[in-house]
Amino acid sequence: MARSDVGGIAALKIWSRMNDKAPAPLSPDPALAALRAEIDALDDAMHDVLMRRAAVVARMAASRAKTGGGSPLRPGREAAVLRRLLTRHSGALSRGAVVRIWRHIFMAHTAIQGAFTAAVAASGEAAQTLALAREHFGTATPLAPFASPAQALAALSAGKASVAVLPTLAGEGEGAWWQILEAPRLSVVARLPFLADATRADAALVVAPVPPDASGEDRSLLRLEGSAEASRESFARLLTDAGLAGRILSLIRQGGRGLALVETDEFIAAGDPRLAGLNAVLLGAYAVPVAGDVS
Repeated sequence: MARSDVGGIAALKIWSRMNDKAPAPLSPDPALAALRAEIDALDDAMHDVLMRRAAVVARMAASRAKTGGGSPLRPGREAAVLRRLLTRHSGALSRGAVVRIWRHIFMAHTAIQGAFTAAVAASGEAAQTLALAREHFGTATPLAPFASPAQALAALSAGKASVAVLPTLAGEGEGAWWQILEAPRLSVVARLPFLADATRADAALVVAPVPPDASGEDRSLLRLEGSAEASRESFARLLTDAGLAGRILSLIRQGGRGLALVETDEFIAAGDPRLAGLNAVLLGAYAVPVAGDVS
C-alpha cells in the first residue's frame, strides 16, 4: 500500500473518532435557569391549588347527592367569578386567556359532579353554535349536534343532554324556538360568548332544566302574549306600565294572537309581582357579557 494511502486512512479514522464524540453541552445561563426553576415552582403551586379545588368540589358533589340538591350547573356564579377575576387582572396574559383557562377549570370540575353533555342546534345558519359551545364548555365535554333547535330541545327535555345550545332568539319558524320553550321547566341560563368580541356577530343561548341564577349584572327574557293586532309599541307600553325597562326583540303573529319576545335590563326572579299584570312567561336570564381585550 502506498504511503499516501496509509496516511489518508489514518486521517479518516481520526476524523471519524472526533465526530463520534457528542458536542460538549453549553453552560446554562444562570439567569434563565433561575427563571425556569421559578416557573417549575409556580406550576407545582398551581397544581396544588387545582387539586385542593377538586377536593372541595368532590365534597360538594357528595353533599348534593345526599340532599338531592339537583344539577351542579351554576352559570350565574361562573359569570360572577370571571367578572371578579377580570376586574383584578393585569399583566401580559390576555383577558381571553383568563376566560378560556377558567372555563376549562369550571367544566373539568363540573365533570367531577357527574356526566355533562350538550345538545347543539348546529345546521344551516346555526352552524356557528357548535364552535361557541366548544369554546364555552371545553374540549372534553361531549357535544351532540342536531338539525334544528326543536330537536336539541327535545333531547334536553328527554334527559339525553345536560343543556341545549341554540341560536339567538330572532327570526320566525324554528328559528323562533322561544315561542315553544317549556318554561319554567326549561330556562335560558347563559349567553355565549361570555367574553364579547366586536369582530364576531355570532351568539347563542344556553337552555337547561334548572332556573337561572343571578350573576350581579343580568338580562331576563319574557314571552308576552297579546291580540293578533298588538304592535311592538303596544307591547312596549305594557312593559313600561309594569315598571320594567327593556326592548322588544321579536314579534310573531300566529293563531289569532301576537307573541313578543322581550329582553329586560335586570334579573327577574320567578314570582316577581311586576309580572302579575302581564300575560307573560319568564323564559330565563343570562349574565351580561364582559368586554374582551382592547387591541
